[in-house]
Amino acid sequence: MLNERAFWFLRHGETDWNARNLSQGNVDVPLNEVGLAQARTAAEVLRTRGIRSIVTSPLSRAYDTAVIVGERIGVPLEVEDELREVAFGVQEGQPMAEWFDDWVAGKFTPEGAEPFNVLRARAVSVINQALTRPAPVLVVAHGALFRALRAEMGLPPNVRTPNAVPFFCEPGEPWTLTPAS
Repeated sequence: MLNERAFWFLRHGETDWNARNLSQGNVDVPLNEVGLAQARTAAEVLRTRGIRSIVTSPLSRAYDTAVIVGERIGVPLEVEDELREVAFGVQEGQPMAEWFDDWVAGKFTPEGAEPFNVLRARAVSVINQALTRPAPVLVVAHGALFRALRAEMGLPPNVRTPNAVPFFCEPGEPWTLTPAS
């Protein structure tokens, strides 16, 4: 169960694989030029939100997004390995397809992949740990991890999170997700 504490969530900026609709998983695909610009825009949006802690995935697409935000708002980063994206096994580098819906629903797990329910438990654990830091906390991570969090928040999980759009996540039944503008 997620701690009843509001936080900010930011999915990393765009990569070339995002642009091509390819499954990234644990492959360390870097931000592209669009993704770098998106991260700078997110930093500006978050500049006045009073963020005191930033926790990020170690994968470069999230880490580099977090660095850009952290430098702009003057908050150091903490890397948390458990925020890494889910392993998609044999589907990494392949087009997103029908298998993905079945994976989220718990009906299918690609060979070598982390099951959705395992990701969900990992996501809850790492977010609860992140929320022990001084608030407000910004978590910079990945789309599938956020789908797992959405499931835990009582929201439909299979919704694509846009790249580099900050969401304020507020506890409730279900939680409220408000994109920053």
